[in-house]
Amino acid sequence: IEECFGWLKTVGGLRKTKLIGRAKLAGQTFLAFATYNLIRIGSLSGCWGGSHV
Repeated sequence: IEECFGWLKTVGGLRKTKLIGRAKLAGQTFLAFATYNLIRIGSLSGCWGGSHV
């Protein structure tokens, strides 16, 4: 699970967010987690051979 949060901080832009408000931050977090999951699923299934992490 630390790999996921590390990716979110570095690539997902959650280290220092520019958004103000709980709802906006929740939306950014949701989008970042969804992106991470799509990249991970693509790598695990073999559809995408890039090194994402």
